[in-house]
Order: sequence, then structure tokens, then C-alpha cells
Amino acid sequence: MSMIKKIFLLGIKNILHCLCLFSFCIISFNCAGCPYSFTGANVDPHLKTIGIGLFDDQSNYGEAGFREMVTKTVIDKFINDNTLRVTDKKNSDAVLEAIIIRVTDNPATVVANESVNKRRIDITIRVVYTDMVKRKKIYEKEFSNWGDYIASSTGFAQRQEGLKIAVDKLAEDILLQTVSGW
Repeated sequence: MSMIKKIFLLGIKNILHCLCLFSFCIISFNCAGCPYSFTGANVDPHLKTIGIGLFDDQSNYGEAGFREMVTKTVIDKFINDNTLRVTDKKNSDAVLEAIIIRVTDNPATVVANESVNKRRIDITIRVVYTDMVKRKKIYEKEFSNWGDYIASSTGFAQRQEGLKIAVDKLAEDILLQTVSGW
């Protein structure tokens, strides 16, 4: 084997070792269960837990399972953030209640022949966040966000994707307002 080939193989071997070490570090960090939040938490120290009930839906949107999906997405954001531990409402330090008040699905982009190319789902949710320890409302606020999707004759899957995008953005907004006040 030539000297150049040996140097090349040694370089590849070193790169593979570095990649394995880097992967091990990333996996170890993710599996360590570090309760760290990237939201810049600004929660009162006496608040450790949050209860999030099933959101009410007054939007007349009519999609089966919609309010459950929105509620679950918000709960998952709080669980993943780990600033406040999600628990039942009766035993929590704080309670987050929400009403889905509006869902619209309108054209977002119209192409030259006046057909709709892209649609936009807008969702508005009113949220009340209450400190149950001090018995005071921390905030009451409306959150609105949107998700675009490609309009087509087989649009159900695309519409669901636009809906998921809007709900995910809303859940992130609610989380940030609750734990950071942003």
C-alpha cells in the first residue's frame, strides 16, 4: 500500500472517530435528562406546576378532534420545555385555560389565471393564565397565528399540514408568553 493511501485512510479513520465522539456527546446530552429550558424562563419561583385543561372551541370550525389536537400540542410544548411540570388542574400552582375563538381558511396566493395556489389558516385563541397560589390572574391575552398550505383538489392532507403549522406556532407563542413574558 502506498504512503499516500495510508495517510488518506488514517485521515478517514480520524474523521470517523471524531464523528463517533461527537455523536456520543450529543446522545449523552439528550439522554441525561437535563431539565434545561431554552426559553429564558422568568416564572415566579413559587410556581412549579401548571394545569392545562381541554381547550374550549367556540370557533364553529367543526373539525373532529381539533380542540384535543390544539390542547395536546400546547401540553407537549410545556412538557418539552420543562420550566413548569404539567399536572392536573386541581393540584397545580398555576392554571392555563383557553378558548379557540376563531379559525379561518382563506386564499393566500392567487396565480395569473385567478386560481388559488396557496391557502392560509388563521387561528385565534384567548388564553387566561392564573397563579393559583396567590389567586391572581397573571395574564389574559389573545394569540393569533397562521399556517399556509398548497391548495389542490386533494387538499385534505395539505390543509391538515397548514393547520398543524398554525397550531404549533400558537403553542410556541403561548409557552413563551407563559414562561418568559415575551
